Amino acid sequence: MRTSDFDYDLPASYIAQTPLELRDHSRLLILDRKTGNIRHARFMEIGNFLKAGDILVVNETRVIPARLFARKLPSGGRVEILLLRKRDAQTWEALVGGKGLIEGRQLQVESHTHGADTPLAEIEAVMNGAERVIHFSEPLESFFPNIGHVPLPPYIHTRLDDPERYQTVYAKTSGSAAAPTAGLHFTPQLIDDLQNKGIQFARMTLHVGLDTFAPVNEVDPLEHKMHSEWCRLTQETADMINLARENGGRVIAVGTTSVRTLESAVINGILKAFEGPTNLFILPGFTFQIVEAVITNFHLPRSTLIMLVSALAGCEKVLNAYEVAKKADYRFYSFGDAMLII
Repeated sequence: MRTSDFDYDLPASYIAQTPLELRDHSRLLILDRKTGNIRHARFMEIGNFLKAGDILVVNETRVIPARLFARKLPSGGRVEILLLRKRDAQTWEALVGGKGLIEGRQLQVESHTHGADTPLAEIEAVMNGAERVIHFSEPLESFFPNIGHVPLPPYIHTRLDDPERYQTVYAKTSGSAAAPTAGLHFTPQLIDDLQNKGIQFARMTLHVGLDTFAPVNEVDPLEHKMHSEWCRLTQETADMINLARENGGRVIAVGTTSVRTLESAVINGILKAFEGPTNLFILPGFTFQIVEAVITNFHLPRSTLIMLVSALAGCEKVLNAYEVAKKADYRFYSFGDAMLII
C-alpha cells in the first residue's frame, strides 16, 4: 500500500465554491461496497436506500468563527490567527500568519466594529512551523460575534454570505475549526421524513481540526502521524446504537468524523461511552466493528479521508466511483455532492 494508491486528478472546476440554495437537492451517488454497482439520486431521496430500524449517527459539533485578525504590539503589524484546539478557558493552539511571532509577543485582537473592546493575546509557546500556543486575556467565546470569521477550507475562494450554510442544521456543541460536511445535506424536513419511516438518529460530537484537509505526504501512509481530535459519545447514545444493532438495524455513520468516533468507542464489539482525544487512523485492512455504511462527500486525493472510505468499500471501487462522478459532473469537496456507501 502506497499513498499514491489514493491519488486521482481533479480539475479545479469540479470543486464546489458555494453551497446549493436547497441543502437536500445535492446529488447522491450510491455505491454498493460489495459489488461496486453505482446508482444516482438526489439527497432528498436517501430514504429510498435505507430501511426502518437503521440508525444514522450524526456529529452535532458546531464550527466556531475561528479565523481572527490582530495587530502586533507595539508595531501594529497585522497578524492572522486560525484557532485549532482549545487547551483551557483562555489558551488555544493556533496557526499564525505574520512575522516576528515569537514567544512573549503581545497582540491586540481586532473587532468587526471600530472601537469595540477586544482581548489581548500573547504568544506563549512556539510549536512546529506556524503553530503557536496563544494565551488570551479573557475567554474568547463571548467575543466571537465581534472578532471571528468563518474558517472556510483553503480550496474555497468564494465569499460565503450566510455563515450558517457552513453549519449542519443540528449543530449544537461549539468547538470545530471545520464543518462535518456530510451532514450539510440534511434539512429539518428530511430528518422528520426519515424518522417517520422508522429511521433513527443518534448524536455524538467530534470537533474537527484543520488537519483533516492535510494531504498525506509520506510514501507509505502507515508512516503518517494521524492528527488527534476530541470526541464524545454518551452512554445513552451508545445504548441506543447497540439496541438498534440487536434489532437488525444498520449503523450508518454520517461523515468520517462519526466513523472515527464510533470505531474509537467500541470494546469487543459493544459500543461504550467515550470522551477524549482519538487519533484513530483507518486504512484499508481495518476491521470495522460498528459502522456498516457511511454518508460522505467526495474527498481530497491522498487524504486520510479518502483512505477511510477506501477501507470500507475498497480503494478500487472508491476511485472508480470518483471517476464516474467526474464524468457525471458531480460537485466535489465541502460544498459538493454526497455519496452513500452501503
